[in-house]
Amino acid sequence: MIDNLLLILKGFILGIANVIPGVSGGTLAISLGIYERILNVINHFRKNIKENIKFILLLGLGLVLAIGLFSNIIGYTLEHYPFATILFFIGFIIGGLPILFKKVKGNIKISNIFIFLVTFSLVMLMTFVNVSSKSASLSNINISLLLILFGCGFIAAATMILPGISGSFILMLIGYYEPIINTIRDVTKFNDLFNNLIILGVFGIGVLTGIIAMSRFIEWLLNRYEVKTYYGILGFIIASIISIFV
Repeated sequence: MIDNLLLILKGFILGIANVIPGVSGGTLAISLGIYERILNVINHFRKNIKENIKFILLLGLGLVLAIGLFSNIIGYTLEHYPFATILFFIGFIIGGLPILFKKVKGNIKISNIFIFLVTFSLVMLMTFVNVSSKSASLSNINISLLLILFGCGFIAAATMILPGISGSFILMLIGYYEPIINTIRDVTKFNDLFNNLIILGVFGIGVLTGIIAMSRFIEWLLNRYEVKTYYGILGFIIASIISIFV
């Protein structure tokens, strides 16, 4: 029972992280000790269907609750208590670093350092990209918009799985963060349900597809280049801690 509640809580924390731009859900998953379990469940679902369904339902329950609740209050917390909110998540991120350092302990090589610097630099570059203040419009639903929403979901989910990169931040860069958050908020208030559920449904399919694709890629990297992959992840994560303060 306690393990189930703990898993729901971890899902809740991941859900909050994926709503806040700049905070990486993948990073939090590593810090919470469930990153590799998530990859395993996604990529090998049929090996232990009963346990995997239980894991998905409990973690998903926490995620849905967090996203539903925080789509309404995230603006308030970031506006009135931005520093405390960010520090809360940085605490989780820093707390997970010893796990990663153990993964790469004793494997200091030039090639590994190079990979670390590349991923570190990538996040720092993204940090200084000017985020567009112009938001996309979701008022006119058509085939073109639905394809864009699928693509946004795919990209956002892929970066959610990749530690150190925030899916919400990527959505902000392309102008779809605020429209998606507003759509979630409208659904929780039962406003224009038909159109909003179509929008979130297509976006959700993109998210699911992106999660599956990226999780398989990350697992492939971990199976073949485990130490190098963790050096890359460390670069993403350490840079993300810095970028949150910038």
